[in-house]
This record gives sequence, C-alpha cells and structure tokens, in this order.
Amino acid sequence: MRDGAAPDGLHVRLQSAAPVPLDLELHCAPGQVLALVGASGAGKTTVLRCIAGLHRPNAGLVRCGGRTWLDTTAGVDLPPHRRAAGLVFQDYALFPHMTALANVAAAMGHLPRRERAARARGLLALVRLDGMEGRWPAELSGGQQQRVALARALARDPDVLLLDEPFSAVDRPTRRALQADLAQLRRQLAIPVVLVTHDLDDTLLLADTVAVLDAGQVLQHGPPAEVARHPASPRVAWLLGTEAPGPVASAKASGWPAGIGPEPVREDVGASTSGFGLASRRTRT
Repeated sequence: MRDGAAPDGLHVRLQSAAPVPLDLELHCAPGQVLALVGASGAGKTTVLRCIAGLHRPNAGLVRCGGRTWLDTTAGVDLPPHRRAAGLVFQDYALFPHMTALANVAAAMGHLPRRERAARARGLLALVRLDGMEGRWPAELSGGQQQRVALARALARDPDVLLLDEPFSAVDRPTRRALQADLAQLRRQLAIPVVLVTHDLDDTLLLADTVAVLDAGQVLQHGPPAEVARHPASPRVAWLLGTEAPGPVASAKASGWPAGIGPEPVREDVGASTSGFGLASRRTRT
C-alpha cells in the first residue's frame, strides 16, 4: 500500500453525541484485523464513517499510516477523498452501469489512465474473479459482487481497509466461502483491517482482536477466543450471545475446528435470539 503506511497502523479516539454517542479509543496494527461487535445502535458503523471522513465527531483523532486524518484540537479534518481508506459497504454499492472491471478502475483516480485496466484486472484476479471482468453487476452473484466491492476498495491503495458487515447479504455457504477468501487475502495485506460484524463466526475466524461496543463505548477488548470464553460482564456475554459469563462448549465436542476458539452459539442448539452471536440478526448500525 502507500509508502510509510505500515509502521504506524490505525489509531482512533472519538467522542460524539450524535447520531450515536461515542466515547472510545481503538488501535489496529498493520496486518491485523480488528472486529467491532455489538448490538444495533452501538456505534460500529459510525466508527467506520468517522475513520473514512463521512461523519465528523464532536472531538477526536484519527491517525493512519503515520498521517493525521482528523485532529479536532488542531483543526485537521481531511475530506474522504484525501483519506487513504478502502470502504466495503454492506450493500456493495457497485455502479450498475459499469462492468466489474470498470467498477474497480473507477477507484483509481490516483493512477495514470494507462495503468488502470491492468491494475484492475490484477485485483479482480486477486479476489478470484478472473474472466469476469466484462460482466455487469446484475450478471454476478451476491458473493461475486462482494468480491468486486472488495477489489474496488483495494484499488485505492488504502492505508486501512474498512469492512461494514461484508457478508450480511449472502447465504451461509457463500458467507463461508467469502470468509475463507478474506482469511487468505489478509495474509497479503500489510495494512490494518477493521471489520464490523454481528456474527461470532466472522470474529473467531478472521479477527486478531475484538472490541465489544455498547452505546458507543468499548466494554471489552482482546483476542476473540479469550473474550468469548471470559466475557467481562453479563452485558458483554449477552452481546456475544453466550448469555452469561462462564465456560463455552468445547470445540472438540461439537466438531468446531480446533485452534480458533469456542464454537459460536447457534439457533439450532437452542440459543436465545437476543445478543450479537446469531447470524440471523444482521441489522446495520
């Protein structure tokens, strides 16, 4: 990505009263994935919007790749087009009148025109869409559209990748495939990745760190498996879908792959429909 971006990572400190109250501080190192989880209205998407410059908090600081994007004390507030942030929306937001190749190339205003097509083809190949460069969004499946959206976000050569519920609009098998794709892709990215999700599977499979948000504040922060096994309070447990602090079912007993933490709570084993851990509750913040 951009020269000088990797050493510093992403540092965020936000305070705001509306549209969602925020009072939090976050850090994500280069090459790491930070998952933001919590109930609807907790402020997850608003945090992404603040990082990308789409919403201005009352007070705050956003530094990424060694550059200051926002510092309300110093009067710094870079507009979105001057922030090297790649944002993948929940609803893809592809241009319907452009092919997959054109959608990706449209994000390359920082590159000479003669270089854009080759670069766009390379990014589509990176997300396993070789041969589909000429297809229109309507001709692509939901999973393929999401891959185009991811390639377009990477086309900006971002210093941070922001993923807002990236798997919420696809079915479970497609979700699993996209999770695997992102798990492989992140190994090639030397930038911070911030993932907003309602799904415990996403967090356990993809994240290095999880921040549990409630009413704009971080209730608990740490490795996903550790937070899932030892929620700091009944509220955190409820937001994770584990209901109350205590041991989580053994991974080996259920067939959940070893080494990535406890198996997520699922509806088909009698889990409550409240809380964060159920894939059926995918309402956007």
